[in-house]
This record gives sequence, structure tokens and C-alpha cells, in this order.
Amino acid sequence: MSGHSFLPPRPRALPAVAALARTIAQGEGDLLSLLPSYAYTSPVRFIGYSRRQILIVNAPELVRDVMVERSDLFPKSDLMVGALEPLVGDSLFVSSGETWRRQRRMIDPAFSQLRIDKAFQSMSAAVDDYETRLDALARSGDAFSLDLAMSHLTADIICRTVYSTSLESDVARAVFEDFTTFERAVAHVEIKRLIFDKAWTDPPQREDVLSACRRIRGHIGDLLLRHLDPCGDALDDIATAVAGARDPDTGDVFSREELIDQLGVFFLAGHETTASALTWALFILSQDDRAAERLYSEVDAAGALTLSAVKALQYTRNVFKEVLRLYPPITFMPRVAAEPCKVGRYSLRKGAMVMIAPWAIHRHSDYWPEPDRFDPDRFSKGREQDIQQGTYLPFGLGQRVCIGAGFAGVEAALILSRLMRRFRFVVDEPGGVMPAARLTTRPREQIMCRVEAR
Repeated sequence: MSGHSFLPPRPRALPAVAALARTIAQGEGDLLSLLPSYAYTSPVRFIGYSRRQILIVNAPELVRDVMVERSDLFPKSDLMVGALEPLVGDSLFVSSGETWRRQRRMIDPAFSQLRIDKAFQSMSAAVDDYETRLDALARSGDAFSLDLAMSHLTADIICRTVYSTSLESDVARAVFEDFTTFERAVAHVEIKRLIFDKAWTDPPQREDVLSACRRIRGHIGDLLLRHLDPCGDALDDIATAVAGARDPDTGDVFSREELIDQLGVFFLAGHETTASALTWALFILSQDDRAAERLYSEVDAAGALTLSAVKALQYTRNVFKEVLRLYPPITFMPRVAAEPCKVGRYSLRKGAMVMIAPWAIHRHSDYWPEPDRFDPDRFSKGREQDIQQGTYLPFGLGQRVCIGAGFAGVEAALILSRLMRRFRFVVDEPGGVMPAARLTTRPREQIMCRVEAR
């Protein structure tokens, strides 16, 4: 197999009625299976028949209109806000309008103070520890969940860079376990609610999910204690920078609850999205021999994997970018019309859902040749300039682009290069792997694999 011929798993595109029937039959509300075939070929179109209008928008100029030019008219979807609010409150990830602008003004300088060279040291230490785990698994031959392995590693990195503590601490481990409960339950889509409910109808949350959110927020508060104690040790990390952030207009700082909101976002977005992409990257490389050999050659020739060496790994970078295209961590970026309006030639009622779907845009036949195929060379220097602006959205678009995109790129390149240099990943049942839209684009069932020392 070659990087130009490998076809990674995805749900087969079906006509609308057949896609709905398939999703109902599966019983898990996976929106990837629900997407009709025209979602991959139309520039903009209403989807299905529901009480609230649902408009899928793929055309780059209309995506920019919704997400950038008229972003206040199209705040984040009430369904997304309602699902995430118990964990992250009215934080940067879900807020809109002036609230969002205030938060971004405060957090941007705090985040920019995080020197990537210092963060890289914490990342490398976490990978050192995880290589020790993989060494033991290589000796024993035991199978393990690739999904959980990447979640553990990226959560450890976030704990070290945000809170100056490793995941091995009791508090950090408890946060990780409760977040797993939250992630698996909160993204479940009840199709009947999507079809029949009015806009701004609060989605019900299971009590175990609410309890997990309360525990996570309590643990984050505990992790903050060292950062808020005026007599404590001075810490140089993200939590300290955010705790000291001030509104440039008023001089106000975040309250304790607001700090928990914002730092909950860093844990949510900072580990889960990267873990999703790394899971898919290692799965694909386990199946595509030629792509794996090209990556092996690059990392073997790189010498010591310092920050500058990792930044120079062009093929590794291209692999990660192509994985983000095929399996964008944030599968859907739904918006809601705050007032009656038009998008292109389509008239929308107040409360209509405007579905910006990186999953569909990244696989749209008008924007990508052979869109379902794995081809890292799309992002080579000679070809990347041909990618149409606004058709590649793994980190969002415009002023709301992910604040941690640069952090994630360095982190992923380091993890891929370090782990692929040392190990081969062997998936137990690759034919059964299929993606599903949960909180991020995850495998429907965990990918069980083994590692072999190279």
C-alpha cells in the first residue's frame, strides 16, 4: 500500500432516508452515519426535515460569512452549549459576543507567555515516562487500547504544562477518569430530539455525567490552590498565567469559578482533540506500510529529537495535517441563527441550526481530489499552495481559531516521532475500525493493539 492508495475507514455515504434508517438501527446517534451523501457534494443545502431548520454549509465563502463576518449573528449552537456547560460553564469554548471577546483579550497574552521551549521540556518528560510503559507492553505482548493510551499521554502533557503536575498525582488521575465518563456520554445524539425539539430546548443530562462534571470542577479547583496561594511557590505554567490575567479595559481578574471554567476548557480541548488525532495517525500508519517507512526514515535520520529537530520533520508534519483533514478532532462546529437571516440564497428562521462540518468540508469532492484517500503529500511545499482557502478547518477559522493550534502541532509531531522511532504498532482487528462523532472524531469501538520494539 502507498500513501496515495490507502483508503482509511469511514461510513459509506447514503441517501438521506437510508442514512437516517442506518443511524436509528445502530442505536447510538452517530452523526457521521446520519450525514446524507449530498453533504459531501453540495456547497450549501438544507438537511432532512425537522422542527428546526438544519442547513449544512460547505462553500468556503459562506463558512467565512457565518464564522467570521457575521459571527455575532451565529453564536455556537445551543445544543453544544447545553451539553458542555456543566463542565466548562460560560467559558471561551462556548461563549459568544462581548463575553467571548473579554475572555479572549485576557487569555491571549497569558497563553502567549507560555514559551514553547519550556512546554517542550514538559512534553518530552511525559513521553519519556510513556515510553517506559510501552517498553513493558512490548516485552509482555499484552494488548491495550490505543485510544486510552493516547488520552492518557496527552492528558499527562496538559497536566504538566497547565498545572505543573504529572498525571500520576491522585487529583490529576481522578480528573482524567471522570472526564472519560463525561466524554463518552455527553456527545450521544438522540435523533428524535434533533428532529422534533425546538431551538434552545435544554438537553437532559444524565446524573452520572453531572456528577462527573462536579468532581472534575472540584479537582480543577484543588489543582488551582497552589496557584492562588500568595505564600506558595511561584509556578511558571498556564494556570498561573491565566490566574494572573487582567481585563485590559477594567483591570479585573477572573473569579475562581471563571478560572475553573477556562482551565476546564484547556483540559477538554488540550488533551482530547490531540489524543483523537494521534489515535487515528497511529492506526493509519499501522496499516499503510509505505507511509510508515517514510516516517521511520525521517525520524531515524533526525538525530536527537530536540525542539528544532521536531519542527523540521516535514513528512511527520504532513502526516499529522492529513490525519486532521480525514479525522478532524472537532467533527462539527454547529452555529444557531440568533435572528431571521439569509445564508446565501437560503432564508433561515430564528433558531435554525447552521452546520459547519469540517468532516464534510474536508471530504468534499469539489475541494479535494480523491478526498477519502490518505495522502500526506497534499501538504508538501509543492502542493499545499493549491489547497483552497477556507476548506481546511481542523482548528476553526477567523478570530475563534484554536488558541492552542501551535502547541498541538509541536506536541503531535514530538509524540509521533518519538513513538514511531522506538515502536511498531500492530492493530488486532483493523477491519472492524470505524469512526464515530462523539465529543471528537473517535473510533466507534476502542482500537486494541500491541507494540513491538523496532
